[in-house]
Amino acid sequence: MEVEVDKLELMFQKADSDLDYIQYRLEYEIKAKHPESAGEKNPVTLLKEKSALKSRYQTLYARFKPIAVEQKETKTRICATMNKTMTMIHELQKKTDLEPSPLTEEEKTAAEQLKSQVPDP
Repeated sequence: MEVEVDKLELMFQKADSDLDYIQYRLEYEIKAKHPESAGEKNPVTLLKEKSALKSRYQTLYARFKPIAVEQKETKTRICATMNKTMTMIHELQKKTDLEPSPLTEEEKTAAEQLKSQVPDP
């Protein structure tokens, strides 16, 4: 989940950078190829719309950032709780002389992923 959040954040940053580059290229093309029409409405309107889109993107990003932080914190808490629960189950099985049932491959994979997400205290 954290990887997806980081990937999404990088995509937003790349999109912002791409929009800046597009604006630069549009301004350059307008000045270089059409110096007499630089004041016409169409290219300028497009650039203003681009600025409005960028502003909306920044607003969206500002809303997204606290959600991403909370999502990471929640994931960490869930993983820690699951690790503690698994440890408690194993301890109870030992104390009651119950032999732990062997884990399936899917359970082994899930347990390893869980352990890799949150370091032991």
